[in-house]
Order: sequence, then C-alpha cells, then structure tokens
Amino acid sequence: MRRVLSVGMAALVAVGVGVVPAGAVGEGGGPEADLAYHGVASMAGGRVDVRFTPRNHGPSDVPDATVRLRWSAPLANGQVLPGGCARSGPRVVLCRVGALAADDLGAQISMRVRLRGAPSEVLLELDTVWSGGAVDHNRANDQQRVLVLDSGDEYYF
Repeated sequence: MRRVLSVGMAALVAVGVGVVPAGAVGEGGGPEADLAYHGVASMAGGRVDVRFTPRNHGPSDVPDATVRLRWSAPLANGQVLPGGCARSGPRVVLCRVGALAADDLGAQISMRVRLRGAPSEVLLELDTVWSGGAVDHNRANDQQRVLVLDSGDEYYF
C-alpha cells in the first residue's frame, strides 16, 4: 500500500498538481471561498440608493465574481450605472465584483436607480451569480434580501 501511495503522489507532482490544504477544495472540485455582501439601501421618490462592499471570508482566493441585484419593481429606462454594472432585464442589474483575496474586502459598489412609477416599497435581493469556479458552502451571507420603504430611511443588510 505504501508503494502505491508513493507512486500516486509522484504522479501528481509529475503533472504539476500541487497538494491542496485540507478544507480548501469544495465539493464541486473548485477552491472553497465564502463571499458576503453587506451594505445599505434607501429610497425616496422612486430613487433607490444602494452601497455595498463584497468580502471573501476565504479560505481561498476568488479569481473573479459577479453579483446580481434584483428589484421587485421594474427599473425606469435610461439608468446610469457604475462601471462594471449592466442591466440584464427589467428588474435586474449585474455587477462585476472582480478578484477577491481570501479574508479581504473588495471595492465598494454604489449606485442610484430609478424605479418605474413611485412604489411605496421595493424588495431588493442580492446574490452571487458567478464566483470564478469557487465553491461557497455558506450561501446565507451572499444572498441578501432587504425591504426598502420609500421613507428616505437607511436599511442595512
């Protein structure tokens, strides 16, 4: 058995596969990471201001990630979105988060969107739609839902 193990390890080294620390590979075969989004949202007169900061709790780096923001009410036409963000539907915006090192914060993402009409409330949902192959077993902190009332008050998530 020892000889088989030695041959197997030699084969891994020969093809360039490194030994990965325990817990750093997810079930899907990719590196394990834990993405999270925390920030604040407010609404006044049908305009929603959103600011949030992505974070990777690790244990592995994330080469690139994309977050989706969905509103329960449709967005008005002619939105001006920050760089790296684009509409992908009447109620959806996708934003590139970029690479995130383990145990590090990403750049804050801020935007103001206008909703069609003037709803008295909107449900905002954020979630990761792409993580560069990283596996996230703790989806609770990268799937945020916040009810924002048209009061000008700030709602933290």
